[in-house]
Amino acid sequence: MLAARGVDVPIGEGLPQGVDTEKASVARMYDAMLGGQHNFAIDREAVAAFTAIDPQVRTLARANRSFLGRAVRFLVESGVRQFIDLGSGIPTQGNVHEVAQAASPGARVVYVDNDPVAVAHSSSLLADNPDAAIVNADIRRPADILDSAPLRELIDLDRPVAVLMITILHFVTEEEDPAGIVAAFRDALPAGSWLAMTHATNQDRPDTAAAVGKLYRSRASSPVTARSRAEILGLLDGFELVEPGLVHVPLWRPGPDDDVPDNPSEYWVLAGVGRRTG
Repeated sequence: MLAARGVDVPIGEGLPQGVDTEKASVARMYDAMLGGQHNFAIDREAVAAFTAIDPQVRTLARANRSFLGRAVRFLVESGVRQFIDLGSGIPTQGNVHEVAQAASPGARVVYVDNDPVAVAHSSSLLADNPDAAIVNADIRRPADILDSAPLRELIDLDRPVAVLMITILHFVTEEEDPAGIVAAFRDALPAGSWLAMTHATNQDRPDTAAAVGKLYRSRASSPVTARSRAEILGLLDGFELVEPGLVHVPLWRPGPDDDVPDNPSEYWVLAGVGRRTG
């Protein structure tokens, strides 16, 4: 049996079609790291193994989530009213549509994920929200996302759009061409559009990054490819970063309630927000 948090769920019963019961899910693991309820024993076991490698993994996940909220609020303040959240995961507190629509009622959000649990819970959450939708698609096939009916109905690609790639591109291998994926979305957007990204780096803690990569290859639905700062900057080609540039995730415009660690490099995820230059 898979055990959902607080509930026993027999394999094949009550689960969306397509759930892989043999591997931990990247989306469900992140949900577990954030203290969510839509994860199974196999996911929590993988998170426990991750925690043995890096005891502050849950703190890092919360810092990443806090960055998402700060970035969305910044983008709304910059005039953005349309968002595409790639690899959006399982809904939790502070979802993009909640943050954006609180700041600007009527802001439109399209979520994208290929995890069946994430898609099912997102569909339920958004059922009564006419300005938000979920697309069941894989970031590795940008055309499927850009041509999807929900995106075409909600997002006007002739007006500025913010694309969010939050802890998603490090699940794309070099063979799957992460730079080409970013370029496909960049080239579909008009000038004045934005990209917000967080990405695991192997530059500060290479041993940790290597161990986590091995863990995800053996236990999870997608491998992790941590990259150097220069490689991550390369993925942002065509976007001009706003201050403070590409920095460790807790250092990107922290608010008074955000924790700023004494050693930010312990948070081995880099964050940046850039505006399309062309």
